[in-house]
Amino acid sequence: MKAVHFGAGNIGRGFVGLLLHEGGYEVVFSDVAAPLVDAIDAASRYTVHEVGDGGTDVEVTGFRALNSAADPQAVVDEIATADVVTTAVGPTVLRFVAPTLVAGLRARPASLPPLQVMACENAIGATDTLRELAAADAGADWPALAERAVFANTAVDRIVPGQPEGIGIDVVVEPYFEWAIERAPFGDRPPRIPGAHFVDDLTPYIERKLFTVNTGHAATAYFGARAGVERISDALAVPEIAAAVSATLAETSAMLIAKHGFAADELARYRETIIGRFRNPQLPDTVWRVGRQPLRKLSRHERFIGPAAEAAERGLSTAALVATVAAALEFSSPDDPEAVELQRLLHELDADAFTAQVTGLEAQHPLFAPVARAVAARQQAL
Repeated sequence: MKAVHFGAGNIGRGFVGLLLHEGGYEVVFSDVAAPLVDAIDAASRYTVHEVGDGGTDVEVTGFRALNSAADPQAVVDEIATADVVTTAVGPTVLRFVAPTLVAGLRARPASLPPLQVMACENAIGATDTLRELAAADAGADWPALAERAVFANTAVDRIVPGQPEGIGIDVVVEPYFEWAIERAPFGDRPPRIPGAHFVDDLTPYIERKLFTVNTGHAATAYFGARAGVERISDALAVPEIAAAVSATLAETSAMLIAKHGFAADELARYRETIIGRFRNPQLPDTVWRVGRQPLRKLSRHERFIGPAAEAAERGLSTAALVATVAAALEFSSPDDPEAVELQRLLHELDADAFTAQVTGLEAQHPLFAPVARAVAARQQAL
């Protein structure tokens, strides 16, 4: 069996590629970073180092790497005979994956079973997005090509921090992981991925993960950056930050309970598990890495505005989420283009215009006014 995985970075090697390897797939990594591709292709093995309670070292073998920028046809040829295609490239990069996927489907022999495609991104419906992009690229040919693939949404969760110097292609990760996959698209032929679980309705799992793990991680980063704390684990050692993050996640949990019917005690245990993962002192993660790309994180369907908007629409509390948005507005990092752009927009736009442009909220939405007030307060402090 063979899997083509787009994105040979730390998540690709330390999570998705690892589990595909454990499922018995030969893994073909595709990336545009030539030095990384060369390093992977020159190696016969690498090690995933799980740090924290219960962690172990796992050796990965049976992989290759291709440079999709230098030799896109090689990637197309691999897709044509692959069993599985996965991605971990970031939601905004899927538009560059789609044409290669379409070319691979065009070259795929009709005698082969449908290609199993899963976009493993921190976004709701990422595989649907990839399918839509592929359909747009294929045009009138898409109905025929679509029969050569099945597309399943997934929810993935594993903290893969910034890596230590000199580690090479090895990867440091936390022991915990979750990979939930839609069951229905595969019929009676699900992919073989040890540790993954297949579910009938993925949306609750995706939103529980995004609005707890991603919301909590970024909230810790922004409150930590405001307090001048460098590491995520150290930020949560500050009682005021821990309380602010807990309050934020209590509000996202209230929305998830109202929307999906989760049991309150189940989500309380989940929140405790998540915050415990963030406290892991062996994960060398910084507030600057986790907080990067604040404009994306403040957008309409992302980890703060997304759950806060749904909570506001239900008449639920959003005070803690808005306070977290206020902390995010203070995030300033000269090495992060989005952080630089965030501060520029705060200087150039009035509060209402900023709120509309950055968060995508409409003026009549019940969350608009509280967020605009937070924006105005930040602007007054500049």
